[in-house]
Amino acid sequence: MKKITILALHLGYGGIEQYISSLCKMLENDYEIEIISTYKVLDKPAFYFSDKIKITYLIEDKPNKQEFKNSVKNFKILSIFKEGFKSFNILYLKYFKNKKAIKKISSDYVITTRIFHNKLVSKYLNKNIIKIATDHNYHDDNSKYIKSLMKSCENFDYFVAVSKALYNTYKNIFKCKCVYIPNVLDKLPSNKSNLKNKELISIGRLSSEKGFIDLISVIDIVKQDIKNIKLNLIGDGYQKDELTAKIKDLKLENNIILHGYKNNDEKEKYMLQSSLYIMTSFTESFGLVLLEAMSYGIPCIAFDSASGAKELINKNNGILIKNRDKSEMAKAIVYLLKNEKLRKKLGENAIKSCEKYLSDNIKKDWLRILR
Repeated sequence: MKKITILALHLGYGGIEQYISSLCKMLENDYEIEIISTYKVLDKPAFYFSDKIKITYLIEDKPNKQEFKNSVKNFKILSIFKEGFKSFNILYLKYFKNKKAIKKISSDYVITTRIFHNKLVSKYLNKNIIKIATDHNYHDDNSKYIKSLMKSCENFDYFVAVSKALYNTYKNIFKCKCVYIPNVLDKLPSNKSNLKNKELISIGRLSSEKGFIDLISVIDIVKQDIKNIKLNLIGDGYQKDELTAKIKDLKLENNIILHGYKNNDEKEKYMLQSSLYIMTSFTESFGLVLLEAMSYGIPCIAFDSASGAKELINKNNGILIKNRDKSEMAKAIVYLLKNEKLRKKLGENAIKSCEKYLSDNIKKDWLRILR
């Protein structure tokens, strides 16, 4: 049995980490798979990995970026030196432990998910090993990022684009062969939302690129028409305090609930009681969370600033809002919450839209390049 090594930054919560989990589920019966994770950020991976998958952690710790920032912000001199030294040490270990591990790899294939790993693989991996890069960030037409990604993949055999937008950008400019293999949906859930509640859901890291500040403003507008509107916002991140303050300032404490990170079973509970999924991201390479919501029969409403949303949402399964117009998004939410017949029709179509992303279909694409 041939062997695949997947290089990961960590196995905590995140779209890339979920992608790695799904990739392993698809391929573990056909290949021996090992994961080399730089950091151990949780006691166990946030997403499922079977006992077939060998996981090695290079550093039994995680970056302390936020702790260092807090020390500087609060001008705690001793803490600044302590956290600064720890940060330097972690970065040092990150580079040299990955370099050492990559030199020792003897697999048939190596799959990467970050530019950091691309650079080391290009330079230090055995030339006879097939090198496959994946990228999960939308470039936003940032020429510096695109050039950095291209340079990091110079010695790779394949570049896998997880969205059509990324594929169209890179297919003619990469030296290696560029292929389009979208993100995967492990399976269709056995339960579906009945779309009866005046509840919305949104999931993601609480950071500026997700646009949750705008989402709070949208809910404030919706509340003018639907007083008992409720948004379940699932995720955590550095913007939590800012979001909490805005919710309090607009007196939306009873309408917007910040739940923090939730596991898959807990997320499913909120999906099943939701009637709409709302995405306000400025950028998304694919939008796996949209696919998950659609699999529960939930219509999605999103700003079209996120290319991933444009790939998944159409007039038959949801609504795309142009120009990040918060008033238009609020109108769309109110319209669908008051139109149960249309809401259910969009939900049925949403489920149908998911079928081509199921693992059995996506696995065929992966096997084409691995075989």
